[in-house]
Amino acid sequence: MRTPERSVELTQVTEWEDGNARTVQDSLAAEEPLEIRIGDTPLTVTMRTPGHDHELAAGFLFTEGIIEFADQIAEICPVRLKGSPGSNVVRVELRNADFNAEDLQRNFFAASSCGICGKASIEAIRRRGLRGPNPDFHIAPELLCQLPEILLSEQAVFSRTGGLHAAALFDTDGKLLALREDIGRHNAVDKIVGWALLEGHIPLSSHVLLVSGRGGFEIVQKALAAGIPVLASVSAPSSLAVKLARELGLTLVGFLRGRRFVVYSGQYRCISAGVCE
Repeated sequence: MRTPERSVELTQVTEWEDGNARTVQDSLAAEEPLEIRIGDTPLTVTMRTPGHDHELAAGFLFTEGIIEFADQIAEICPVRLKGSPGSNVVRVELRNADFNAEDLQRNFFAASSCGICGKASIEAIRRRGLRGPNPDFHIAPELLCQLPEILLSEQAVFSRTGGLHAAALFDTDGKLLALREDIGRHNAVDKIVGWALLEGHIPLSSHVLLVSGRGGFEIVQKALAAGIPVLASVSAPSSLAVKLARELGLTLVGFLRGRRFVVYSGQYRCISAGVCE
């Protein structure tokens, strides 16, 4: 998989091993702010790894409920700032989208700075009218266990830096459709959803999303927004993520490593009925 431009930075470091020190060149995962604007109005700033910024912006607007359809996006373009070698600002022009920029800015600031009440968070999801994902989708446990190895083998930036999260989208046969990396696991998911939205694949009703980190509330919310029926992670979910997954019928899998995983919600999609009886 090709490494996106500006996603890796090189630096000199001192390596100590078994009593010997030497200067070597090391690769670092790049971290830069991205400002997303709607028209000329700044909406939010996220720290991200440069690359696939159009997808990140589109996915963010979709998973946060600002837009519902791809055709509401008239244009996404970088804003070149004077004296900057690369663009860290993306402007999105919308059509047929109603939003209050001041309220959105306030909500994003509150969520990022101090966290939000779990009860209020789930109520906000209910108000958006998100529905449970496809109940007829199933994936064999043996196939599910193969996905982490595929994800790891395709993580181009992680293989050089060791410092990135990844999100990967698979079809019903376990074929890798898209993989995105970022220092923020939620950004990696937004890039995947943004790719699917811009390519006309939403809802992702017959797909599995695998994330390299933990399965937190934000990740579950974004998966539900995209219509994904199975969300798996190699680590643990949070309590609020489990509550939301159970309420809306998402299959939530954690600790997917080797030939073992834990199902926190919707086990019928990946474990045959009667196995646990």
